Amino acid sequence: MIVVQGIDAHPRGWVAVDLCDGRVTRVRSAPRLDALTSPDCAAIGVDIPLGFPERGWRAADRAARAVVGARRNSVFLAPPRSVWEQDEWETANALARQLTDSGLSKQAYALRAKVLEADVLRQSSALPLYEVHPEVSFATMNGAPLDAPKKSWNGQAVRRRLLAERGLLLAENLGRAGSVAVDDILDAAAAAWSAHRIATGAAESLPEPPDRDCDGQPMAIWY
Repeated sequence: MIVVQGIDAHPRGWVAVDLCDGRVTRVRSAPRLDALTSPDCAAIGVDIPLGFPERGWRAADRAARAVVGARRNSVFLAPPRSVWEQDEWETANALARQLTDSGLSKQAYALRAKVLEADVLRQSSALPLYEVHPEVSFATMNGAPLDAPKKSWNGQAVRRRLLAERGLLLAENLGRAGSVAVDDILDAAAAAWSAHRIATGAAESLPEPPDRDCDGQPMAIWY
């Protein structure tokens, strides 16, 4: 029995899709990441940067942008940890310009709290956390980058079809988790699909082999 999770961030917290042997067993949401993660999982795929360089941008992000094609803007470049630790966007942006070849967008900085939350959990626990990116997962399922945005009708229809073709069927009524936006739930399901591939040894990484972050831990996007 292979138990895995896929987790995606949303405005009110996090949403998780749990799989057992590749089939959806439950969908949950919670304000905090550590309220969803389970030590019984063989792999937990999280759609958030895990691992940062001391300087420059991550090869994982640039590689993922190449994979997703027209959806490249969905992959933001993650700067060094010291940039995320800045309390104001202005100081974070200035430091990013010092440590990389460009600044940090306000859109990326808006994820700061969740990035730091995941970073603390990764450093303080033995959980099998792996960074994934749903657009990379969906492009892999599709054999090519997806054309339609994930918030559009066409985009959500094709993403649900790709998941269903792989046995990931989402119920019409998800209880409290059903209040989470559809695209976030679909992203969590794609993250779970990648987590199952990680647990079974079928996954690949961007880059291959993974880089090492400033703490010596693997730094890659898995799919």
